[in-house]
Amino acid sequence: MDALFDFLFKYRPLAFEQGEFIFAAPASVRLWLGAVGLVAASAVATYTIARGRSTVTDRSIMAALRVALLGVLVFCLMQPTLVLSTVVPQQNFVGVLIDDSRSMGLENEDGTVRSDFVAEAFTPDTGTLIDALAERFVLRFFRFSDVAGRIESLDELSYRGTGTDIAGALDVAREELAGVPLSGLVVVSDGADNDDRPLAESLVPLQAAGVPVFTVGVGDELIEPDVELGRVELPRAVLEGSTIMVDLVVTQSGFGQRSVPIVVEDDQRILAEETVELGPDGQPVVARVAFQLESSGSRRIDFSIATQPGERVDRNNRRSAWVEVRGESDKILYFEGEPRFELKYMRRAVHGDENLQLVILQRTAESKFYRLALSDSTELQFGFPTTREDLYRYRGLVIGSVEASFFTHDQLQMIADFASERGGGLLFLGGHNAFAEGGWAGTPVEEVMPVILGEPNGGTQGFFAEVKAQPTLAGLAHPIVQLDAELDRVEARWDSLPPITIVNRLVETRPGATSLLNGAVTGGGADQVLLAFQRYGRGKSVALTTQDTWLWQMHADVALEDMSHESFWQQMLRWLVDGVPDPVSVSTDQERVEPGETVRLLSSVSDSTFIDVNDASVTARVTSPSGIVDELPVEWTVERDGEYAVELRPAELGDYEIEIVAERAGAPLGTAHTYLHAAPSDEEFYNAGRRTSLLRRIADETGGQFYTPETSATLPEDITISGAGVTLVEEHDLWDMPGLFLLLLLLMGAEWGFRRLRGLV
Repeated sequence: MDALFDFLFKYRPLAFEQGEFIFAAPASVRLWLGAVGLVAASAVATYTIARGRSTVTDRSIMAALRVALLGVLVFCLMQPTLVLSTVVPQQNFVGVLIDDSRSMGLENEDGTVRSDFVAEAFTPDTGTLIDALAERFVLRFFRFSDVAGRIESLDELSYRGTGTDIAGALDVAREELAGVPLSGLVVVSDGADNDDRPLAESLVPLQAAGVPVFTVGVGDELIEPDVELGRVELPRAVLEGSTIMVDLVVTQSGFGQRSVPIVVEDDQRILAEETVELGPDGQPVVARVAFQLESSGSRRIDFSIATQPGERVDRNNRRSAWVEVRGESDKILYFEGEPRFELKYMRRAVHGDENLQLVILQRTAESKFYRLALSDSTELQFGFPTTREDLYRYRGLVIGSVEASFFTHDQLQMIADFASERGGGLLFLGGHNAFAEGGWAGTPVEEVMPVILGEPNGGTQGFFAEVKAQPTLAGLAHPIVQLDAELDRVEARWDSLPPITIVNRLVETRPGATSLLNGAVTGGGADQVLLAFQRYGRGKSVALTTQDTWLWQMHADVALEDMSHESFWQQMLRWLVDGVPDPVSVSTDQERVEPGETVRLLSSVSDSTFIDVNDASVTARVTSPSGIVDELPVEWTVERDGEYAVELRPAELGDYEIEIVAERAGAPLGTAHTYLHAAPSDEEFYNAGRRTSLLRRIADETGGQFYTPETSATLPEDITISGAGVTLVEEHDLWDMPGLFLLLLLLMGAEWGFRRLRGLV
């Protein structure tokens, strides 16, 4: 289409977009215009006077054609001209930025390699593109991957970069060429940008300076056939033996409607295998995988899909993530306001779990309490904790059937803060003195609950319903609801359990809360909320509205070997304390880095009441793969209370262990651990198809153009027309455009043809 436009109008569309259209005829042409007007009027008059076989319509059409013919002649006499600002040859610079990352080594569908275009186009003396550019501009070459820099020749390109940072490359080239007249930048890349830096921040200075960016996209837009495993997110720490459920996004092209296996491994030991059914080509599917980690310590968990026959890229079939498996025993306080079976069977369910310490405080009479599973004789000796330090020693808090009036206002606020500030897990159980029936509405704790409290049940009978537990869609993806059943048998397992009872009418969850189990009322009626949770501040709150889950163990219809009740409470309490922070925590902004790459270490430091500490002495002890230990001071960031940071630059390949030690005035505040893996990254092979939309955006927002290798021949001329720097003004005649000549012939032929058609000749 561009070639046809060029033939008809002498110049390419870009010339008309960049240029200014004017009429260059002198003032004397006005006399000509007057004369032509008289001739045109005479021509129209002759058709008006003419008679014979012609009709008024015939004469009007012929008059219009003749006037149009004269109009084209007048247009040519006006000397139409295209005014262009073009860059002065050899007076301006152009920066050529070449992608030097590993994805440039991928093969195209035709068997060529993406980097082949660079060699063909930019090799001196043999590359037609570089020769044409060098005739007009002074060239400066840059290579870029995760870092960018100036190069003198293509021999310095290695195509081994493990990342692509286009924004950083634009910044480097702009700063390097800031002192010279710059006509534009040329970016040759597949567009596979995988850096987190906002691209807009690098485009704004180029826009302000009027420097256009011309992008050349290489590689196939769609890599086919190919299977790709999406990102994997694991909790940073879990209790030993906990069930972990991971949703994996699998994208593919060319393998539609096929089954592929996903394997989960821990140090080459298979933890789980799951088969995922791929959908139609191009449509991602979600695969759910569940597995357990039995022994404590740090783990790097690998997720992989076997290379499929004919697959073009196999480096994107594998993901890994770090997780810390904690072997210690987490303390959970269960406060119950009255004797009931739920307490007895909950304790029995988790009795053999060495990673859970369920501390019991049960009110037996006014100011009298029954205590179990204590760490020492002084624990809870005066009943429910009255200070934050005493309450925050627990990672989870379960509140049974106890009225809100039992607590002081300070204790109620402490319970709310246990989730929001301490980051603990807070579980509310149903009962005659729970929720609205216990007077919890209007207290600081009400907002923490994931359910909306209605009016208390009136009358002597109150509310009572027998319900059947039914998992929601969200519940089927949650470890609490799995009951150690196979993923495809979870619903059947719940269907086999007997009904339980509810004495609190709760039918709505709060906005943002998630319902995991609904209670279908036996005999009909609105479904009740049976199990729901919400994130609240740093922690989470859960509502289990039944009063007798023990029926799932002791009902006559439940087999003796059925461990559903035990599995439910073990996973419930493990999940309740999952992710609960310690006073000192540590994380890295990346779990995997390149040797020599900088990674930022962030630590959060607070005291035993979880008040942020800004005057702590924090040290990072970094153990390298070879066993060398470095101690680095970690400084307060000033930006946030309790946040400390330091930058690391691993030099060796392998796993680094990082320990954070925090003290204040010589007194220890706590320690924390994390791990870092230093290895070459495979990010270049994920989502590795050419990202045309990104490259077009860069060109469009800076006033440049987007090209493919097939259309790049016009690049030097286009920079000459639309580039910045030192320019001169050129005028190009348009009156001799072939299109105008063809239009004249068309109008003359149209009038003659019309006459022949109407029999007027």
